[in-house]
Amino acid sequence: MNGVLEMVGRLRVLPEECAWMPEAAPAEVTVALDGADGCIADARAQTSKFLTRVQGEYGLPVSARAMDLGQLVVSELVTNALKYAPGPVLLQLRIADAMLEIEVWDTDPTLPLARAADAGRVGQHGLEIVMAVVQGIEVRREPVGKRITARLALFDDPQQDVSF
Repeated sequence: MNGVLEMVGRLRVLPEECAWMPEAAPAEVTVALDGADGCIADARAQTSKFLTRVQGEYGLPVSARAMDLGQLVVSELVTNALKYAPGPVLLQLRIADAMLEIEVWDTDPTLPLARAADAGRVGQHGLEIVMAVVQGIEVRREPVGKRITARLALFDDPQQDVSF
């Protein structure tokens, strides 16, 4: 894995309102990205690996759409962080309430702004793309840098009844 170091992998007990989900699910995986060639592809691969593990080891449903969109969101957020912020980037993937939470931290405190739609603009559509495909997004300043958290449903209909 060029430029990626898996740092943390823990279990977390989910709240009772998620009774349809197994008692314990992988809470998070944190990946440090150093900007080396291939690290964006490695971040996408880590996302796929994490979601595949969620499916296989814990039996949580992950739609093909969620797998693809998870990798897309990671790619867009990590690309922007590496492009605009000096220093390292942290990617954290977490399962919470039938959602994949994708969290990207970087060293630049400047909060991103989605630009007005412009079909003639080349590039700089990443945040617009992310906002169009996720169920929620939060951007906040940290004591050092900023953190962007995007939430993506694990399966196509987040209201569907899943029985185990």
